[in-house]
Amino acid sequence: MLKALFFDMDETLCDTAHANAVAKKLFASALHKQLGEGFDGAHVADEYVRGIYREWTEAEHARYMPIVEHEGEKAFRVQLIADLAQQYAGREIDSNAAAKLLDKFDSDRLKHFDFYPGIREFLIDAREYFTTVVITNGPEHSQLPKLAAVNMEDYVDYIIVGGQEPAQKPAASIFEKALGLAGCEAHEAIHVGDSLAADIAGAKNAKITSVWIQHQQPLDAELGIKPEHTLLHPNEIPALLLQLGGVRF
Repeated sequence: MLKALFFDMDETLCDTAHANAVAKKLFASALHKQLGEGFDGAHVADEYVRGIYREWTEAEHARYMPIVEHEGEKAFRVQLIADLAQQYAGREIDSNAAAKLLDKFDSDRLKHFDFYPGIREFLIDAREYFTTVVITNGPEHSQLPKLAAVNMEDYVDYIIVGGQEPAQKPAASIFEKALGLAGCEAHEAIHVGDSLAADIAGAKNAKITSVWIQHQQPLDAELGIKPEHTLLHPNEIPALLLQLGGVRF
């Protein structure tokens, strides 16, 4: 019997890609106002997001990780903006101006961060039948503001932030914590997420039924990670629950 629903947040319950796209467009415009024209602001915005998502080259890791560890996340992002301005615009930017740009990006992203259509209502209904838990990877400074932006605590029973735990997804420990909070066994829960490497592998590590939100991602056979269920979009979750749990939303 299905008793608990575990969900990833970004690109599963919430349309993070849309929020990022809007924030990047506004960031590019702000860069041009700050630094002038003559460079591809959209590309710089893309590179900024790649950087804050830690999609680093080895050289970038060597440069930025010490800053993160010794001076903090904001200092890293200020330096990242300064480096990008120099690399792509050929211009220097002082730390105060860079800090204002990163604050603007964060503010714009949060303004446009929201659930996918219908998900808020689905979560309200789902709590009548299941214990619901959000398990989101990422540091507190990134995930807590997003959780607050959608008032996530009003729509699910429990929230687990990976950055507050000893290990993040795909570690089995974070799923075991969720099972403990929900008071159920692994076979009585499902986990829904968009990342094969974090969500699906993690659910499998904990012997929880996995549901992959595919969006337009290819199934990478080389990873060897096969979800039990695949959905094209989060709006298909209610129909799956009718199939698995016999509950119509």
